[in-house]
Amino acid sequence: MESEQHRSAASVRAVEIGVAVVIFLFGVLVVFDSYRLGARWGDDGPQAGYFPFYIGLLLCLSGGVILWRAFRNTGLAAESFVERAQLKLILTVLIPTVVYVGFIAYLGFYVASILFIAYFMKRIGKYSLLMAALVSVGISVAFFLTFEIWFSVPLPKGPLEAALGLG
Repeated sequence: MESEQHRSAASVRAVEIGVAVVIFLFGVLVVFDSYRLGARWGDDGPQAGYFPFYIGLLLCLSGGVILWRAFRNTGLAAESFVERAQLKLILTVLIPTVVYVGFIAYLGFYVASILFIAYFMKRIGKYSLLMAALVSVGISVAFFLTFEIWFSVPLPKGPLEAALGLG
């Protein structure tokens, strides 16, 4: 009997069906928005949505073909795409990354990056809190110097940078 960690979290068939649906729905969105913009050939040439409309149709067709093949090939249901232990490792990185991206809008790039780097150093790297703090702040200072000072590329700022007069 398989151990809990080696059990399949998703079959290849389930993942292919999910990807096909996402591709198809994205194609529908592109077709709809292109049609809204104008997807015809006008007197002066193609309207703004002409080419994206056909790209959207190709996406819909591609999603449909992938879906059709996934339903036809029943052998894919028995094939494991990812085991539970592997999925847990993926989510260990994915979830904090999604939270980090969300925090950038509210805390700014630099503060969110400090928290993100420190979290991974402490949680996964098992570094001391002092080491995680020093490295994460040091990297964020290096980001600031590189982007804001040397390249003059402003990155999103949060309330802390505004309080320090940097925003």
